[in-house]
Amino acid sequence: MLPDERNTPGPPAEAPVTPPSQKSESSAESKGGYGAEQIRVLEGLEAVQKRPAMYIGSTGVDGLHHLVYEVVDNSVDEHMAGYGESIEVTLEIDGSVTVIDNGRGIPTGMHPTQKKSAAEVALTVLHAGGKFEQGAYTVSGGLHGVGISVVNALSEWLELEIWQDGQVFTQEYERGKPKAPLVVAGVTKKRGTKITFKPDANIFETVDCSFDVLAQRLRELAFLNKGLSIALSDRRTQKEQVFCYVGGIVSFVEHLNEAKTPLHKPIFIEVEKTDVILEVALQYNDSYAENLFSFANNINTREGGTHLIGLKAALTRTINNYANANDLLKKDTESLTGDDVREGLTAVISVKVRHPQFEGQTKAKLGNSEVKGIVEAAVNEGLGNYFEENPAVAKKIIGKSIDAARAREAARKAKDLIRRKSALDGGSLPGKLADCSEKDPALSELYLVEGDSAGGSAKQGRDRRFQAILPLKGKILNVEKARFDKMLSSEEIRTLIMALGTGIGRKREDSEKGKDDKEAFDITRTRYHKIILMTDADVDGSHIRTLLLTFLFRQMHELFDHGYIYIAQPPLFKVKKGKAERYLKDEHALNEYLAEQAVQEVALFVKAEEAFMNGPTLLPMLKRLIDFEGLLARFTQKQRELGLIRVFVDEPTLGRDLLKNTEAVQDLIARAKERLTLVYPKGQVSVDIREDEEHQSNKIFCRVQTNGMTSTLEVNHDLVGSADFRELQKLAPSAIGLGAPPFRIKIGEEETGYPATDQLVRAILDAGKKGLNLQRYKGLGEMNPTQLWETTMNPQTRSLLQVKLEDMTGVDEIFTILMGDEVEPRRNFIQQHALEVRNLDV
Repeated sequence: MLPDERNTPGPPAEAPVTPPSQKSESSAESKGGYGAEQIRVLEGLEAVQKRPAMYIGSTGVDGLHHLVYEVVDNSVDEHMAGYGESIEVTLEIDGSVTVIDNGRGIPTGMHPTQKKSAAEVALTVLHAGGKFEQGAYTVSGGLHGVGISVVNALSEWLELEIWQDGQVFTQEYERGKPKAPLVVAGVTKKRGTKITFKPDANIFETVDCSFDVLAQRLRELAFLNKGLSIALSDRRTQKEQVFCYVGGIVSFVEHLNEAKTPLHKPIFIEVEKTDVILEVALQYNDSYAENLFSFANNINTREGGTHLIGLKAALTRTINNYANANDLLKKDTESLTGDDVREGLTAVISVKVRHPQFEGQTKAKLGNSEVKGIVEAAVNEGLGNYFEENPAVAKKIIGKSIDAARAREAARKAKDLIRRKSALDGGSLPGKLADCSEKDPALSELYLVEGDSAGGSAKQGRDRRFQAILPLKGKILNVEKARFDKMLSSEEIRTLIMALGTGIGRKREDSEKGKDDKEAFDITRTRYHKIILMTDADVDGSHIRTLLLTFLFRQMHELFDHGYIYIAQPPLFKVKKGKAERYLKDEHALNEYLAEQAVQEVALFVKAEEAFMNGPTLLPMLKRLIDFEGLLARFTQKQRELGLIRVFVDEPTLGRDLLKNTEAVQDLIARAKERLTLVYPKGQVSVDIREDEEHQSNKIFCRVQTNGMTSTLEVNHDLVGSADFRELQKLAPSAIGLGAPPFRIKIGEEETGYPATDQLVRAILDAGKKGLNLQRYKGLGEMNPTQLWETTMNPQTRSLLQVKLEDMTGVDEIFTILMGDEVEPRRNFIQQHALEVRNLDV
C-alpha cells in the first residue's frame, strides 16, 4: 500500500518539483483521482440530458408524462392571459406527441442579446421565458423558464410550427439542437403554436404515454380554467375525449353526476381573502358513495389536506345545526356523523394559496394550517345561507343523511350478527377457501375463480404453497345499487371480505371514532398481495369481473393503489397439428403462429432478391407486413381511404421536400394513377396537383368512384410530415423489399398475384390454417387442472394484467354508467363503443 501523499515530508532533494497544475493532472491520471480536469462545465441543455430527474422528477412514466404537461401548461398560460381557447393533444402511432393551441404563438423575432430567434432561445436556453417580467403573463403555471427547453433536451426530435402575423414559421430539433434556423415556410390565417416531439428512448424507461393518465390531468386543467377546450386523441387506439367546462368546477360536478340522479342544483361557494381564493361546488345524488376532489394551486391533492378537512368539518356541523334547529332529528337520535352527511355527495374544492405548503414530494396533501379555518368559516356561512333560502333542498339532504345513519346502524347490527357467526372474525376463514401454506402476504396469491367447476380445476392445478383459491358462485351483488347494510347481507361478499382479511368500511374521522373503527378497512391486514380475478372469456365472465371490480373499487380502492389487483389472461385459442398442441392468448398470437406455419408452405416473390422466399428467411418479412396492416388500420377509421393511403405510404421518397418539387410530384402522380387503377380496376380514378399556399408547396388530391361510392384523400404537408405516416413508410412493401404490386405467392406449383398487401396477408394466413385443428376457449371449465396450471396459473408462463387507477374521475364515471340505475347513459355508452368490441361471445 502506498503511503498517503499528505504525510510525505516532500520530494528528495534531487527530484524536480512538479508544478501544481502538472502534479494534479499526473496524480489524477495515475490514480483516477480528483483533479481540475474532473470539473466539467455542462453547456446549454447538456445538464438536462445528464441529470433529467432534477428537472422532471424521474425518467419513468411520471417523468414521461411531465413532458406533455410542460408543453400543455404553456398553452394554458396563453389562455389565462386571454389568448386562445382551445388546445389539442394527440398521441401519435410512433410514440410522439403533438400539442396545438390557438394562442399568440411563441415570439419569432430576433432576440436582442442572443442573436437568434426568440423561439430558438425559448427551446434551447434554460431559464429563458416570458414569465419573469410583468406584462406578458399576470398568472402563470410555469415560473422558471425551463419547461419547453427541457422537453426539447429530452426528445429524440422536436418539430416546431408557429402561425403568427399571417406567416408560418418552422424549425426542427434533434436531441435539443436545432437542425437549421427558424424559417418562414408559408402563409396562413391561423394563429398559435404546434409542437410535435418524440421522447428519447435512450433516456426514458418507457416512451409509451398513457391516455388515461393524461386524461386525468387535462380534465383537471379544463375545469379549473373556465371555457378552455382541451381535446385529447390517441391515434394508437382511436380513443378521443374533449374536456370543456364553461361553468368551471360547477360544470365539473354536473359532469360527475351526469349518470346519477341529482337531488338539487349544484351549490357554489366562492370566497376571496388576501392570501387565499376558495371555490367549492357540491351536489348530492341518489347514490351511496361520496366523491370528493380537492385542489390547491391547480394541483390535485389526492391525499386531501387542511382545505378538505375544513370542508368536511363544515358540512357535518352545518347539517347537524340545521337539523337540530328545525327538529328534523329525533330527540333520542345520535347526531349525524361525517360519513352520514357525505353519503351521495359529489364535491370539488379548489384553493389558490399565495405560499402553499405541501406535505411530501408528490404535493398530494396541503399543509397550510390557516386554510382549514378559512374554508370551514366560508362553507358554514355559505351552506347555512343556502339552507335558509332553500328549505326543501335542505330537508332532502338531511333526509338522505338520516337514512344513511339508519343504514349505518343496520350495518352495525349486521356486523355484530356476522361477527357472532365468525364471518368477519379475523381468525376464521370461509370453508370454500382453499388457502395456501405461505403466511407472508407479499408471497401469497388469491385467485377469485368464476364457478365451482373452474374452482375445482384451479384447486387441483395450483401450487398449494403460495396460491389460494376462492370459487365464487354466480354473480355477486352489484354494490353500485346497494347500501352498506344490504351489501353485508350478501353471502358471496361476506365470504370475499373474510378471505381478504382487510375488514370493510371507512375509518371514522378522529372525532367520530368508536368501537366499530377497528373493523374498518385496513390495507395492512391484506392476506394476499396478488388478488387475481379469473373469469371466463365470455359475456357472463366479463360481467362477473366487472361486478368484482365495482365492489373492490367502491369499498377497497386502496388495493388498487398498492397494485394488488390483477386479471388473469387465460388463452383464447388452442391449436393442434398432429399430436402437437399449443395455447395462444389472443388474435395477435394466433396470427404469429399462423405465419410460422404458412412460411413452410408458401413462397413469396421478393423483388429485392428477384426470387421466391419461404421458410425462416420469409418469416421476419411476413411479420412486418402483419404489423403494417395493423398500423394502417389504426391510421384511419375511414375504411374507404385505406386503398388510397396504401399507394402513397409505399412511396419511400414522399415527404415534405418532395412536395415542394413540382416535377417530382408530377412523376409521383403518374405512378399513383397506375397503382390506383390496379387497386380499383372498375373505378374512375383522378389524381390532381394543387397549390398549398400555407406551406409554399404542392398537395395531391385523389378521388376514386367505385360501386356508387366516392373516396377522397388529400396528400399534403401535414399528412406526409406526420410521425404516423413516416412510421408506415418504414413498414411499407417497398421499404422491406417487396417492390410494387402485384404481389406474388406460390403454393406448390400454383402462383397467384394480389394488388394489395391486405389480400396478400389474408391469403398467406389462410394457408397457414391448413391441417390445423383450431379451438376457441369459452370457459375455464373446458380446461383440466394441468392445462389451467400451464396456461393461466404457472408464474413462469402465465400472463397477468395489473389493474391501475390512472384516471380516477374516468373510472368513477365508467362504473356509474355501467353499473348504476340510469339507463340512458348506459345506452349511449354502448352505442358509442359498439364497434370497438372484440371477441364478443353471446
